[in-house]
Amino acid sequence: MELFHSPGSCSIGIRVLLEEIGAPYDLRIIDVKSGAQRRPEYLALNPKGKVPALRRPDGSLLTEFPAIALWLARAYPAAGLVPEGLEGETRALELIEYIVASLHMRGATFALVPQKFCADPAAQAELAAHGRAVVQAGFATLAERLAQADYLLGARFSVVDAAAFYLIGWHGRVGLDLDPVLAAYMARLKARPAVQRAMA
Repeated sequence: MELFHSPGSCSIGIRVLLEEIGAPYDLRIIDVKSGAQRRPEYLALNPKGKVPALRRPDGSLLTEFPAIALWLARAYPAAGLVPEGLEGETRALELIEYIVASLHMRGATFALVPQKFCADPAAQAELAAHGRAVVQAGFATLAERLAQADYLLGARFSVVDAAAFYLIGWHGRVGLDLDPVLAAYMARLKARPAVQRAMA
């Protein structure tokens, strides 16, 4: 497999999952800060011009964090990255979508790059504040779940935790402090060997 990844982006979560399953993969760095995702050679591979993207063993390309995460979990079931059964998988997908589609795209993105959406400085400040409020409310929701368990779906690490890892890891960039529950959770995640390998 090949992972197309940009350091500091959400694709670190997919790298964590690849390390968790232990399957061999090659890392291809796409520097989004320099605009590498918009270069013709990358667009020829991935017309969406974004990361993460995963080239699978059959040569096909898979994009979008939830889809890649679910495919990895199902393709490598021994890693136990998604709960068994329809209800467990549905609840995992529900929470990963909340993190990616709501907290990331409708929260962190507005907080971090409001200039992408409007040119007026006052409107940018308002949009960034709105984004921070969305992430802050989401952090409270995640902390409430974690007050009762080590990981977001219970006792075991899952695809949901890989998504939460990248999002909560942006807290300083977004301008938010972590409460003790989330700080302890991030410490648990960073102690995992797979996370340490992914961050190296």
